[in-house]
Amino acid sequence: MADLNYNHLRYFWAVAHDGNLTRTAARLNLSQSALSVQIRKLEDRLGFALFERRGRALLLTEAGQIALDHADTIFAAGDDLVATLRETGARRQVLRVGAQSTLSRNFQIAFLRPLLGREDVEVVLRSGTVEELLRGLDALNHDVLLTNQPPLQDAGTPYRAQELGAQQVSLIGTPARARAGEASVEAHLRAHPVILPLQSSLIRAGFDALTAGYDFPIRIAAEVDDMALLRLLAREDLGLAVLPPIVVRDELQSGELVELAPLPALRETFFAVTRPRRFPNPLLADLLAARPLPEADPALR
Repeated sequence: MADLNYNHLRYFWAVAHDGNLTRTAARLNLSQSALSVQIRKLEDRLGFALFERRGRALLLTEAGQIALDHADTIFAAGDDLVATLRETGARRQVLRVGAQSTLSRNFQIAFLRPLLGREDVEVVLRSGTVEELLRGLDALNHDVLLTNQPPLQDAGTPYRAQELGAQQVSLIGTPARARAGEASVEAHLRAHPVILPLQSSLIRAGFDALTAGYDFPIRIAAEVDDMALLRLLAREDLGLAVLPPIVVRDELQSGELVELAPLPALRETFFAVTRPRRFPNPLLADLLAARPLPEADPALR
């Protein structure tokens, strides 16, 4: 498609949105026949008819609808390009964030809080696996990626992983499970089943290492790959959840859940991953400087 004539595409795009060849020709200060010639040249290049006439109506064919979808994207990207380069150093109005799908929703809100509610800012938030989101970062679909699993750093990777903060991982449960005499981690784990992240997570790896020397089996009530679901299962009193307190911040503050014991040396670290850009999004600099989670929130203890 290197030889696609974008002037022809723009004429088609204008007619497709107007739905009327005569009106579009007048708006563009062209003759109707000249405009028709431009569209026929595009149809010849693509190999498909883009419009069909039904009486006086000018309707898109299936190929025409596909062409219009692509044209919308192309010309919107062009407008964004011009606006970005003209306003370099000024505030942009859109921040595109990719978030690891298993990441705490409360942490994501804490990170974005300085921008939320601002009428001049739109936040676009997409979730997915780290691999999917890194591809989006490479394709400039995201300004930043939020994760607890930073990408490997070597000479061949352009990514920058900035630590945003860390939080102690704890045993979290309902008040009914806070029994007298169960002060230690080992005592809690002897008495109660646990709800764990999957083995692919860093929290799970740390938990398995911590409990490997115990002389009793760990009773696993559930293994999940989503912090929101882990939070719900803890509220349902399925067992003790292994997670950072920020995940259940509201429940801890209301007393619906309690933090029974911190797990020694087990922490979750949050990162913002970016890649070098000539025109970085200015909205991002303020968020990275804010460090939404410098340490475990003492109010949750």
